Amino acid sequence: MTTGTDMTTTHAVDTTQELAAFLRARRERLDPHDLGLPVRRRPRRTPGLRREEVAELAGVSVDYVVRLEQGRGTRPSADVVEALARALRLAPAERAYLFDLARRRPDTADEPATGAAPLLAGLVADLSPLPAMLMNHRYDVLAWNREATRLLIDFAALPPARRNAMWLCLMHPVLRELYVDRDRVVREGVAHLRAAWAAHPEDRALTALIAELHAGEPEFARLWAERDIGIHGRGHKVLRHPEAGTLTMHFEVLVPLQDPSRRLLVFRAADEESRTALDDLCA
Repeated sequence: MTTGTDMTTTHAVDTTQELAAFLRARRERLDPHDLGLPVRRRPRRTPGLRREEVAELAGVSVDYVVRLEQGRGTRPSADVVEALARALRLAPAERAYLFDLARRRPDTADEPATGAAPLLAGLVADLSPLPAMLMNHRYDVLAWNREATRLLIDFAALPPARRNAMWLCLMHPVLRELYVDRDRVVREGVAHLRAAWAAHPEDRALTALIAELHAGEPEFARLWAERDIGIHGRGHKVLRHPEAGTLTMHFEVLVPLQDPSRRLLVFRAADEESRTALDDLCA
């Protein structure tokens, strides 16, 4: 399915090799001029920072950076992970990803959610007339209300294994055409899945989902290789709905304190025209 050290269809995350690849990728993205590093006489043969520059910024030895990037290093301490994150100018989600790969972030949940807790499922129903659904870290749709089915798709009519928002967006013929800004939606979804992949390295269902998407959708494979990391808990989506026309929807993702492996996604119309069209659609 993939080449190199990215992943396989049958094994969980190889955190050592992914840590090596991620450090290399982020080092190569940095511009030394933006960091105020001195101009050196020796020309740069590759883009980004040199390993010795990362080592200097992080306060570790060059040999240690080399071993980490070659997948030969010992698991870095939390202090070293923090120093590397600062040296590489990682965004908060990327920093969390690095801590997950180094297995240095404290666990926040015992087991990934696979079903809808009854109280949360009831909350989803009570949020009507706002479209809402409950998902886990894999984007599996665990519960939904009627308005969500009218806005997106009738999840009850799908096989349980296909009730996954990422798979539907990439593979389902209806939802593939639903999002006006589909490239951004897919990119954000892939960035979320990569973060989840590192946070749940033993989740074989997640690994299998990524493997299926990687093998069946070139767009996913290309974005996965870019190693973007991101958690997008708020924003907007523009939908080209076959019945209601163009709808602009705000969305908010809420995480229950007692069920942090679940995510509650709630949509609201972003303007009066979209609100009227949504009301008509759900009437």
